[in-house]
This record gives sequence, structure tokens and C-alpha cells, in this order.
Amino acid sequence: MGIEFLVTSLIVVVTPGTGVLYTMSAGLSLGARASAVAAVGCTLGIVPHMLAAITGLAALLHTSALAFQLLTYAGVAYLLFMAWSTLRDNGALTVAADAAPRSAGRLIGSGVLVNMLNPKLTIFFFAFLPQFVRPGDPAALPRMIELSAVFMLLTLVVFLGYGRFAAAVRSRVIARPRVLTWLRRTFAGAFVLLAARLAVAEP
Repeated sequence: MGIEFLVTSLIVVVTPGTGVLYTMSAGLSLGARASAVAAVGCTLGIVPHMLAAITGLAALLHTSALAFQLLTYAGVAYLLFMAWSTLRDNGALTVAADAAPRSAGRLIGSGVLVNMLNPKLTIFFFAFLPQFVRPGDPAALPRMIELSAVFMLLTLVVFLGYGRFAAAVRSRVIARPRVLTWLRRTFAGAFVLLAARLAVAEP
């Protein structure tokens, strides 16, 4: 396991993106347990990208403009939906002391979609993982699985940290309606910004 892989993966994971926003909004909305469940969902959302890279689908997405655009548009649509839901108070960022709990399945499902509909992750796996696998290595498949598992573990740990922080300041947010309004608009704007960046992404 190269230090280059660990450092680069950590930078990618720590950089705030859709998964971080979703996990933090779950922590602010529903507390520490919900943020942990959301982090698990976002981590599971990496699995399709890992499988795509291993099976070769990533190569198709990388070379087929149509396949890439279809996945991109799906991701953009979902991010805009998250932004709209957040602004309307019925999305992830609805903070209240007596907020009704959401089922673990729903939290995980949304987390999976957040990361699954991000073609940038597929490109990351396609362009990054092969650099750490020697051509012709008979153990290439186990090696890619191992590296992917490490990336997923880093994602889970970092997202749990983000979610725990959000849950820790939840009570302060509840006591300050103006802060809640500002956070809601900030999260919605961040989702829109990420959607715009994704919309102009190139294969």
C-alpha cells in the first residue's frame, strides 16, 4: 500500500462534495445516529463505481460521450432535487428539536444515490486505481479490490467525522432560526454549485 495512494485518496475524500454535504445535513437535521447511517449510505454508493472500474464499464463511460452524459444528467437532476428539497424544508436539512426520525433505509438509499450518480467517482477509479496495479500482474483484481476497500474505509471514517461535528452543533443551530435559514440556503446553493460543475464535466 503506497503512501501516495493513501495521501491522494485522503485529499479526495476530505474535500467537501455531495456526500459530505448530505452527511452533514443529516447530522444537523436528525443527530449523530442519522449522520452515521448517511455516511454508510454514501460509502456504499462507491461500490457501483468500484465495480465499474474493475469490470471495465468505466472504460466505456470514459470513451462513450452518450453513456457519460446520461449518467451526468441523472446526477445533475438529483443534486438539483436535493437543493430544492432543502429550500422547501422537506429535505435533509430540516432541523428541529423534535424532528421525526427517518428510516435507516431511506437515509442509506439517499446516500447511495448521492455518490452513485456522480460520474466523477467513476473517472477517479478509472484514472487513479490502475496507476497502482502493475500491467500483467496476476493479482491485479485482488489488488484493485484491496485499494477500493481502503478508499471506502477512508470515506466512511472521514464522513463519520463530518457527521459527528454537524450533530455536535445541532443544538446551537436549533436555538438560532437565522443560522438555520443561512445554513439551509448555503447547503442548497452548494448543491446547485456542485450540479453546475457536474453539468460541465467532460469524459
